[in-house]
Amino acid sequence: MFCYDVRMELNAGNVVPLRCAAEHLAMTEDYSEGNLVEQAEAFLSQVLGTWNDAVRALHACDAVLPDAEDLLIVPRCIDSLASKACADPTLFGWPMLEYYTAKSLEETVVWNGISAAGKPRPLGADWWYKQASSLRLPVYKRLIAAVRSKGMSPENVAGSLMHYARRHLSGLKRRGDNSDGSSCSGAPATTTAVLSDGDQRALLEEVVALLPAEKGVAPTRFLLGLLRTATVLHASAACRDALERRAGNQLEEAMLEDLLIPNTVYSAETLYDVDSAQRMLEQFMMTSASAFAASPEIMDEGQLVDAPSAELMPVSTVAKLVDGYLAEVGTDANLKLSKFQTIAALVPDYARAVDDGLYRAIDIYLKAHPWLTNSEREQLCRLMNCQKLSLEACTHAAQNERLPLRVVVQVLFFEQLRLRTTVAGWFFVSDNADQGSSSDNCVLPRKTHDDVDLAAGSETTDEGGFAAAQSGELSPAMSVEEVRQRVSELEEECSSVRQEIHKLGKPKSALSRLFGKLGLGGRSSSREREREEPLPLPGSSDKRRMSFGC
Repeated sequence: MFCYDVRMELNAGNVVPLRCAAEHLAMTEDYSEGNLVEQAEAFLSQVLGTWNDAVRALHACDAVLPDAEDLLIVPRCIDSLASKACADPTLFGWPMLEYYTAKSLEETVVWNGISAAGKPRPLGADWWYKQASSLRLPVYKRLIAAVRSKGMSPENVAGSLMHYARRHLSGLKRRGDNSDGSSCSGAPATTTAVLSDGDQRALLEEVVALLPAEKGVAPTRFLLGLLRTATVLHASAACRDALERRAGNQLEEAMLEDLLIPNTVYSAETLYDVDSAQRMLEQFMMTSASAFAASPEIMDEGQLVDAPSAELMPVSTVAKLVDGYLAEVGTDANLKLSKFQTIAALVPDYARAVDDGLYRAIDIYLKAHPWLTNSEREQLCRLMNCQKLSLEACTHAAQNERLPLRVVVQVLFFEQLRLRTTVAGWFFVSDNADQGSSSDNCVLPRKTHDDVDLAAGSETTDEGGFAAAQSGELSPAMSVEEVRQRVSELEEECSSVRQEIHKLGKPKSALSRLFGKLGLGGRSSSREREREEPLPLPGSSDKRRMSFGC
């Protein structure tokens, strides 16, 4: 038709096939001036000047791919798109500015026949994600390599990869993951052909390989979503290992629901992939240990000395996450005791301020596994520190029939010790408050180790009781009476436990010696401890110890 002078309309969709056909037919300037090759080449140069037309031309290359590659049309389109994606949208004359301004004018609000003045929409760094995700995977990989070579930030590269994965992986679309925070992070409105499982598996492995290596460029929720999809699609072991390492390095950002990855292997015994969670936790702890080891003021011979709260926050967050995870997977009857213990023991003791979450997980596991022997129950309960249980947890544990008797006695012991320490603090504040009212210049004496003789090895302090008494919320007399009543109740519970031990025929066991140390072996010693001696006045040379009955 061109040879017969028929007028043809060139556009971004047909210029590439026409250019390839003209080259194949040798319609060059050697035969006629202004031949089809020259006209198509001139129009193609104009097409590559705008983003939308360049995308359309790149799509048109799929039909004539070998010829388009030979004529370097595909590399020219990719380079044009990469340059525009990396350009600053605020620069004058930027090609996409006119398109978005016209788009905004079309979307102006019309009310009562009056249209509001259109304003150019602000462009974010994610403006090119949607159209780039429509490209085929081989072409898209070349575009990502081009924008990287032109200096695009790892965050923008990862954002484009996340958008591409959400568009083409059906597992991510079903979960509705919008964790990247981009304005067009959701699935595009245009329909996309559903890929086969094999194509999705290949696409997922390519996306994982293309992700920048920098930590934090991809949210943990997205990485765990990819790991879940990789498990369902049976991706390669290298792909899953890479995802586990990435997610493990930033595990403090994970949520419990994302960590519950179901097992898809038929030979698996547990409902969830516990081994994967264990590997991610080991990776996080290894990274955290390396960070602590780099700070001599934090770690001293493997023990935590004085770490800032900001550095301990990730470890504490992961500790809560692990406690919640163990509570969820603990309901599985097929979860072995050794696996539960291994995961719980990976979290260091300093990461938990209180062990209530771990106690709840242990209690759930004991309820789901009633066939455990008493020795196995005691072995499981050694994971938690009875001194770090709250008052509510202690009250629940003292009445928990699933716990071993030895653990119940330990809970009662430390609860009584905590109450004694609290009463000591209240007596100290009350007596010094009375002294302060009689003398305006009286200064509260500093309490030393000799003022209150507590059990050896106790790590509890009287800070809570001191703060409560100092705040004035409860009167000292009423507080002491309430605490005495609670201590009496604890003594009765200990006595009943002691009677149960005697019924078992072991009155001379280590537990009976423990009750003797606690002063619960006779009534006479209990009556003697009910006498209280006042604290010495400030400056007095008589430094008598304070004792109180429980």
